[in-house]
Amino acid sequence: MLSAVDRYLARLIAVPMLGTLVIAAMLLVLDKMLSLFDFVAAEGGPVSVVWRMLANMLPEYLSLGIPIGLMLGILLAFRKLALSSELDVMRGVGLSYGRLLRVPYMFAIALALLNFGIVGFVQPLSRHAYEALRFELRSGALGASIKVGEFTSLGKRMTLRIERSRDEGRDLQGIFVRAANRNGQTLAVTAEQGRFLATDDPDTIIFRLRNGVLVNDAPGYESPRILSFSSHDLPIDLPQIENFRGRDVDREKTIPELVLLSRSPGTPDKLRHEVRANFHFRMVEVAMMLLLPLAALAFAIPPKRSTSALGVFLSIIFIVTYHKVNQYGESIGALGRIDPIIALWGPFLIFGGIILWMYHVIAHRPGGQPIGALEVVFARVGKMVGRLVRRSRPVAEADS
Repeated sequence: MLSAVDRYLARLIAVPMLGTLVIAAMLLVLDKMLSLFDFVAAEGGPVSVVWRMLANMLPEYLSLGIPIGLMLGILLAFRKLALSSELDVMRGVGLSYGRLLRVPYMFAIALALLNFGIVGFVQPLSRHAYEALRFELRSGALGASIKVGEFTSLGKRMTLRIERSRDEGRDLQGIFVRAANRNGQTLAVTAEQGRFLATDDPDTIIFRLRNGVLVNDAPGYESPRILSFSSHDLPIDLPQIENFRGRDVDREKTIPELVLLSRSPGTPDKLRHEVRANFHFRMVEVAMMLLLPLAALAFAIPPKRSTSALGVFLSIIFIVTYHKVNQYGESIGALGRIDPIIALWGPFLIFGGIILWMYHVIAHRPGGQPIGALEVVFARVGKMVGRLVRRSRPVAEADS
């Protein structure tokens, strides 16, 4: 059963943790959304595909946002307790830091399991779906829109140009079509209006034209044949689109698939290095989450009579640096230069040792402050900047 202190800590952690997670995911989504809109517009695809691509990118963003949310949620909760002296009261009544970390570790274990499920099973499948959408958009399988005032190729032997488009592309006006076959026969059509219609054959559509002129020419004709019409159906063969590749990339493999592939004797050495590097990269990212409560506690508590937020700043730098070091370790491990176990678990042990030392200082040394030296330097720099600002104000006021 959770005590009143545990429930209080749970509330303090949950609010900033969820807020940080949502904000981080939103920032990543907004940044990606702009590039996706540009990409889809350049390829002439429907806008709706942007939301499908963003949905497939969400698991990757969550896998990045969950550790940051966990770190800041625990850090801000303990920082609030420290600044309000509630932490001193809890310590005074006999609650050790180990006891106070019970609830943070409940969050850490639950989120680590969630993140393992995301990076191990959900993210590989969603990444493959995202790449499939990009492939279909480039190949035209999603139905590229016809741009007004430009010549659009439909297959290898047909060109289309329209002057106006209404009703979301269902009503086309000012139409010019030119088609040719392998025998040299050509067909040129102009029409006032047109509309695309589906057929029973998925590889063929009908372009129904109204009020136009058709010019048919061939090598055996003495002169082109001209035909005026009020309605004419022009069949269009859609280009054949190759199937998208399977999940052949290591980042699109689930954890069990990576293990089987790395142990298979038929796996090439290059692919084996990439698979092992990606497997250990995912594992160290999840394993570090079990040490984040200790790091958050060490960064959260400022020196006495200080409200410095240096710990918050350093915690973000710490977790981002660790992620970038892991990415570099994965890249060199994938090249086979260093064994992935050394390239990825080595930094984990180094960062883990730093976290354990920081926790030991804050929890077991009276008055211990693991970032105390940095706090002193930060305070001095702050005072110097403040003096420069105060000195510049009279000069600015005198000039005005």
